[in-house]
Amino acid sequence: MNELKEKIDLELSTLEGDFAIAYRDINHPEQQILINVDERFHAASTMKTPVLIELYKRAENTDLDLQDSILIKTEFKSIVDGSPFSMEVNEDSEKDLYRNLNKNTTFYKLAYEMITRSSNLATNILIDYLDAEKVTSTMRDLGADSINVLRGVEDLKAYRQGLSNTTTARDLLVIFEHLSSDTLISEEANKEMLGILKDQVYNDMISAKLPEGTEVAHKTGWITNVHHDSGIVFTGKDEGYILIFLSKNAPDRAAVLEAAANISSMIYNYTVSGYEN
Repeated sequence: MNELKEKIDLELSTLEGDFAIAYRDINHPEQQILINVDERFHAASTMKTPVLIELYKRAENTDLDLQDSILIKTEFKSIVDGSPFSMEVNEDSEKDLYRNLNKNTTFYKLAYEMITRSSNLATNILIDYLDAEKVTSTMRDLGADSINVLRGVEDLKAYRQGLSNTTTARDLLVIFEHLSSDTLISEEANKEMLGILKDQVYNDMISAKLPEGTEVAHKTGWITNVHHDSGIVFTGKDEGYILIFLSKNAPDRAAVLEAAANISSMIYNYTVSGYEN
């Protein structure tokens, strides 16, 4: 384990920026590496996993059905003063929802686009319905003690006042540990959430250098100088590990993605070899 950590530290030492890594084997939690796990980072789109969990929790405990209809809209209210702001298609990684403005879609469709294509519009519609405070409250109930989901995306007034979603690697580790247990909400809900996370289309970090066919249930996140990935790597039936990679103050995105992929490969090889370096 020490040799693996030294290799990870060496990989990170070549980069400009600040980094946090959390690795833990699902079935052997003593096998772990924790680097700067309590350092706070802008959450970027990693906060969409908590939103997904809150949605499924609501569907489990209320009369909400994930196939219920909800209106596609682009106008939302700033958390600063309630003033309106609008989402623009050129600011989003997913475009199809904008083509159906003022039509209905389903909660499931929004959740799927929010995770797999990191749709900011889907995220804002869901947060507007679910309430960001309740998302954070659910994370506290899970033991993620410091992650803060304050708002949706593109609330520039909030951003300028320093009101942004934040997380730590430890928070995300806790969240994905719950997801890996199949007991977060219900076995069926966990299976559906993991299925969505496995369909992630952005695979430049944790997944990039893993053997073909390796299943990874994960959520990425990026803004300027921030590049994250977080999720579960499955190494066999009921086997796998959680890996969180967070970065900030890191201007060279290509170099960070390469390093994250290298570190993920190191950890995979270490785990499947039975913890032999």
